[in-house]
Formats: sequence, structure tokens, C-alpha cells
Amino acid sequence: MTSMQLSAQEEMVERFLDAAARGDLSQASTLLSHTPSLLNQAGHSGWTALMLAARNGHYHVVEALLSQGCDRSSINSSSQTAYDVAKFWGHRHIANLLDHRHDSCEGILPGSALSQPENYFSRETLDRLSGKRTDPVWLEAKQKDPDSVYLLFSNLSPMFSSSQEANRPEAETRLCRFRYNAVKDLLQKPATVLIFLGVENSKMASSCPPVEGVSQEPPAWFAISTSEDAAELLKRSGEKSCTFPKSPNRDLLTLSEEEAGVVAQARSVLAWHSRYSFCPTCGSSTRLEEGGYKRTCLNLDCRSLQGVHNTCYPRVDPVVIMLVIHPDGNQCLLGRKKVFPAGMFSCLAGFIEPGETIEDAVRREVEEESGVKVGPVQYVSCQPWPMPSNLMIGCHAVAISTDIRVDENEIEEARWFSRQQVIDSLFRGSSLVFTVPPRQTIAHQLIKHWLGMTSNL
Repeated sequence: MTSMQLSAQEEMVERFLDAAARGDLSQASTLLSHTPSLLNQAGHSGWTALMLAARNGHYHVVEALLSQGCDRSSINSSSQTAYDVAKFWGHRHIANLLDHRHDSCEGILPGSALSQPENYFSRETLDRLSGKRTDPVWLEAKQKDPDSVYLLFSNLSPMFSSSQEANRPEAETRLCRFRYNAVKDLLQKPATVLIFLGVENSKMASSCPPVEGVSQEPPAWFAISTSEDAAELLKRSGEKSCTFPKSPNRDLLTLSEEEAGVVAQARSVLAWHSRYSFCPTCGSSTRLEEGGYKRTCLNLDCRSLQGVHNTCYPRVDPVVIMLVIHPDGNQCLLGRKKVFPAGMFSCLAGFIEPGETIEDAVRREVEEESGVKVGPVQYVSCQPWPMPSNLMIGCHAVAISTDIRVDENEIEEARWFSRQQVIDSLFRGSSLVFTVPPRQTIAHQLIKHWLGMTSNL
């Protein structure tokens, strides 16, 4: 990024923060509508728009920011959340708005009243309309509808474009969208896999302009996976900036929250189809049904046709990922694998085994990887992770032992980090000991949630 672009981005952030601090809801909303990524941007000393609005008593700005999904657990360099700021300055009505307590969870772990964060890949942009998957007439009509949207996938990666617009401070990455006429030949090919994703919901900016006096059904969205060469697929787009991700684990994290949610759904289902083209029960060929959400064996004698079998439906693999808190409450346990970037530490994680509860999986994985024993476990939030189709179940856990004995077959290193070291890592302080995973990961959010739990003035 050039110095001129950096200056433009900083200026945009400052304008947004200033609007929130002054209580100018109109300007703040306008800036957000053009650049949604401003929502959780921090300025001097880590202060966000939510904190500044809370500091100055602007209830309606706080309310609007929260409605947009603003992260209320963010902390500034003084370890304050927006709730802390509002409470300190005597804005009780705003503090009450920021403090959603759930009596049933209180006392399990300190600070468990904090709201659950919205994780990347988890936003439900489309109404899935699962009831329509068994209606072939409706599905066929939607496939041919000129307003329907098609996403093209090659090797499980979606085609997207990345551009730098003159009036925007940062590059915009968005999915390349196609209409029926541009892909109808692909739909005729036997190797093509077509998934019905859903229809646009009321919260989504419509892909079709409204027609005055005409009641329109929301456009349907489909995902297509094809064996056609990626270079040939790119020729279908009129945009020169369209491409396929070279590193999905990295490149898919650059999409907007709305489009990331669509990709999580599409990529997970397509990954299942890529692995289950033959029946897991008898080995015969299968056919797609129910809008791409079922595969039925073509062998009429197969026992998978008798009753309901989980081999017929898309697979989701549950994974526990946990931030382990030291018994003193002021340290957390993080580990690193050899494949991690230099200096990066993250939460421990592992697959849930058959017949195992979430809590027992957390205790088993932590002890297997680090030798640390865990007592209380508290669920925080979850995240779909389409690499290829995991559900990351995020938890906080309290250690009942502190000695670390690393299983080097699992991880390379595990260490206890103090709360201040974690804050320095998040805010790139002068005493940086390690780096945390990117903000789009649930590991990042679990760490932030813990800091918000233990924030102070």
C-alpha cells in the first residue's frame, strides 16, 4: 500500500470516528454504507467508534453501531471496553445497552455476560429456503430466471475480483456473479455440480434493481462446480480482475462478511460432493437430489435406500477450539504448529470424537497437546470453517494444572502468556512477544473475548 493510500484510509477512519464522537449518526451511517470495514476500526490508543459514542453519551449512535454487528468486546490500549467507558462516565442507559447479561450463564466463568461475537463465515446472507429443495419444478424455474445469480467454483475455489477504486481507501474483493445465459451450457454437462444456496433476504443489498409497481421475488443464488479448465472459466467474465484464489486459506479471508457467509455454505457442500460421488455403503454411483443437498445411491438393493442415513447428506466435522485460562485468571495458554508463520501462537484445537461431549473433547485435546488439565468449560461461539467443512466450536476453559508437557506430534510449542502480552500483540505494542491469528479466525475472537471479560479501568 502506498503512503497516499494509507493516508486516505487513515483519513476515512478519522472521519468515521469523529462522526461517532460528535453523535452525527447520519454521517457515520453514510460512511459505513460506503465502507463497511470501518465498523470496528480503531484510532488513537485503540478507541473504536463504539467507545467514542459511549464516552460522549450518544445512545442512538451506540444503538445503530450495535445493530450493524459492531464488536462490543473490543478493548483499547487501557484495557477498556465500550461498556467500561460508558459506566465510568456515568452513562448508565448506554452501559445497560452494552451489557446484555444472561443469568443462566453467570458464575460459570468470570465475565460470561459478554455477548457472543459474530464470527467470519457465519453471517446468514441468504434465506436457504430448505423446503424448496424438494420442489424440482420451482428449482428449474429459478435456474432459468434471468435474475438468478450463479457463482463459479474451480477446485473448490470461487471466482472473485479484486480492485482498487479511486474513491475507496482499500482494495475491494467480491465474488464474480453470473446470470443464467452465461452458464447454461455448463448446466448441461454431466460432470457439473449445481447447488441451490437460497434467495436474497431482506437485509442483503439486492443484485437486481427494483422495478416500480412490480412485486418481485428475491433472486435465487446457485453455486456451480465444473471440471472445465479454470482459464476457460475466466474468459466467461467480462472483468479482467477476475481470478481464482491461489491460497484459499488466505484469500477467502478478504471477502466481505456477507459474501464470506455464502462461500462457507457453497464450498462446504461442494467439498462433500467432491468426496462422495460414489455411495459409501456399497460403492455404486450416486445422483444429486434436493438442490444438491442429497446424494442417492443408484443401486436399488443398497441398504442406504432404506431409512435415513447420514451418508446421503452433506458432512460437517465438529472441532473444539479453546482458549485455556490460567487459574490466576491473568494468563492464557496458546500453542503453535510448525506450519504457522514465525512468531504466531493460537488456541489449541482438535476434532470431537464419536460419543464425546464438547466439554470432554476440550479436556482431552488440551491434555493431549499440552499436558495441562482442564476443569470448567464454557461455550462462547462457533464458526463455520469451509476448509473443507468444519464447524469450529469455540470455548473458554479454566486450567486446574499449569505444567506444560508438549506432544511434539501434535504441536511445536505451548506457552502461558500474560494478559498484557496478549494486549501488546493485539495492538502491536512496543513489547511484542508473539502474534495472534488474523481477526477472521475464531481463535482471534476467543482471545479478544477473554480480554473483554477481564477488562478494567
